Amino acid sequence: MASNTSAQPALSWSIVGHGAIGLLAASRLQLAGYKPGLWLRQPAPVNIQFQQQPLQFLPAVPPLSAVLVPVKSYAVLEAVTTLLPHLTSDAQLVLSHNGMGNIEQVLPLLAPQQGLWFLTTTHGALKQAQSILHTGLGQSVLAPLNRAAQAHSGAVSAAMDCALGPVALTEDIQPFLWQKLAINAVINPLTALHNCHNGELAQPQYQQHISAILHEVCQVAAAAGYALHYEVTLERIHAVIQSTAANFSSMQQDIVHQRRTEIEAINGYIVAQAARFKLAVPHNAQLLHLLLQLQQGYGR
Repeated sequence: MASNTSAQPALSWSIVGHGAIGLLAASRLQLAGYKPGLWLRQPAPVNIQFQQQPLQFLPAVPPLSAVLVPVKSYAVLEAVTTLLPHLTSDAQLVLSHNGMGNIEQVLPLLAPQQGLWFLTTTHGALKQAQSILHTGLGQSVLAPLNRAAQAHSGAVSAAMDCALGPVALTEDIQPFLWQKLAINAVINPLTALHNCHNGELAQPQYQQHISAILHEVCQVAAAAGYALHYEVTLERIHAVIQSTAANFSSMQQDIVHQRRTEIEAINGYIVAQAARFKLAVPHNAQLLHLLLQLQQGYGR
């Protein structure tokens, strides 16, 4: 767990958007004594209930010195590009989303003293009317992605420990991203296609499909240099299915509400990497195709 033993001062945090995980982080930060602002397309105060307490978040005011960017994977590049003119010269950005492929796009956009981080979390949250529900206690892994981030490790890790802790600090986020990608590549598309709670995937009829998807992910991960142990990863998937049995996945909710999903950054990433290594991943390719088809049908 991260601890605030550094002499670095606490940073002034802003949260991009008002999604469930972002508001969960903002709520926990505020209760820990921080004063996080929200960076919204249309700036306005946001009032919510969290753990039976009324909380208010004011619009973030530039210049921004520390920003958590918990947006959908497909919105990361636009969000960061919009933020750039409003950041301090040594601002710290923390990305947090499902899927992979954005880090390489964002790093070149930052100034030499601006730090980039990635935080992957297992916390669950649900935005319901004017309330934020903490639907799944979890933990997070945080990694600095450049030298400018390493210089602020104490202050950033302390804040993220309050927001989405307990936080483990690592120098290499890639193994953790591949582990989460494997879990998401199974649970998200299957629950979205079958319109079911996570717990339904424990039923016998899904086991062969789960195995086939995971075997492909493990094959691609190994080719990329981040080998996943199949049996261990399968156990993790079933542990998540069990621990979040009553929850709907984010992708299932996106389909229900006719929103764009993160399928391209999850199974789509597997398909793209498989092509790079000349590997066949028919099950992941089929999931990608089916989910994109569902999205194209919105509004018809």
